[in-house]
Amino acid sequence: MNLAAVEKIAKSVLYEGYFLYPYRPSPVENRQRWNFGVLTPPSWAEIRRDAESSMSQTQCLVRNSVLPAVEVRVRFLHLIARSIGRLKKPLANWPGEGPGQIAFETVEGLEFNGRNFRPWQEVEEREVSLRIQYGDTVDLRPVQREFTILAARRMDPIRQADGRTAGVIVREREGLSLTVETAMERCAEDVFKTTVRIFNRTRFENAEHASREQALMCSLISAHAVLGAENCKFVSMLDPPEELRDPARACQNTGAWPVMVGEPGEHDTMLSSAITLCDYPQIAPESADGPPDAAEIDEALRLRIMTLSDDEKREFRKIDERARRILERTDRMPLDQLIKLRGVVRSVRLPKEDAS
Repeated sequence: MNLAAVEKIAKSVLYEGYFLYPYRPSPVENRQRWNFGVLTPPSWAEIRRDAESSMSQTQCLVRNSVLPAVEVRVRFLHLIARSIGRLKKPLANWPGEGPGQIAFETVEGLEFNGRNFRPWQEVEEREVSLRIQYGDTVDLRPVQREFTILAARRMDPIRQADGRTAGVIVREREGLSLTVETAMERCAEDVFKTTVRIFNRTRFENAEHASREQALMCSLISAHAVLGAENCKFVSMLDPPEELRDPARACQNTGAWPVMVGEPGEHDTMLSSAITLCDYPQIAPESADGPPDAAEIDEALRLRIMTLSDDEKREFRKIDERARRILERTDRMPLDQLIKLRGVVRSVRLPKEDAS
């Protein structure tokens, strides 16, 4: 598996929609989480079946005469609720995170030592992996593997100028349960259909009375799969060979679409995501790492950030560490690097002469 080739593309998919212009927590588009590839809890998806799903399916073809194997990596974001608390009385010593040891009230924000602390939904990157191996004599029937991520809670102190703790940052995440189902079946002498299904199995109580924000805390955000071929080669689902067009059309992809990744002509890695891409997608070398929204043009993003007022930049900076790094990188961007984002002509296709 060519992980180096897929990493930047997969990162763009992972953080697509993480925060949007005007890049501040207050606008409605950032108060309501918006991402591609959201797999919600099944109880929520059942109620909102026309808009939400708890499962995605990837089917693609691999080709080889020897026993093929496919490595599968499922990646997604796990939301963390960040809340801010004000201590009723500043503490000289931080007592730790034990329950009942710290008395505080939840507030909309605090400001100490020139820093603002505000509630937000942070994320942690998650990855689970498994391997599909075709058997000697029979197809590999659907095999399921279950994965569990435990709920967790963490508290960090907010200190005044005199060093005493006056507030707390509370980060809480819900537990997640997911199942990855894999199967491989022969559909021609040297062609095999590979299936990967991702299920969100997380229990979510009182779904009929819950908000979408609550459901997202128990969801797989920006879920996608990276597939690596062993002893076989992937077949392009966009442009399969003539003799494989019918098996390719028979593949059913739900909530995801697999494309070839790497250098053109390589057939060992596929990325399957909710964002429809072409085979061998590339990020331009002029593009800096970590744009806020990789679906837009980097130049427009940088110029928009540069037009923010000082107050707007302060609000942008307090979103989280990722936002702070993007803002600081933009503020430090030299003019010659910004000019490079104006566009590069890599090739010119001349019009054909009119034969008439």
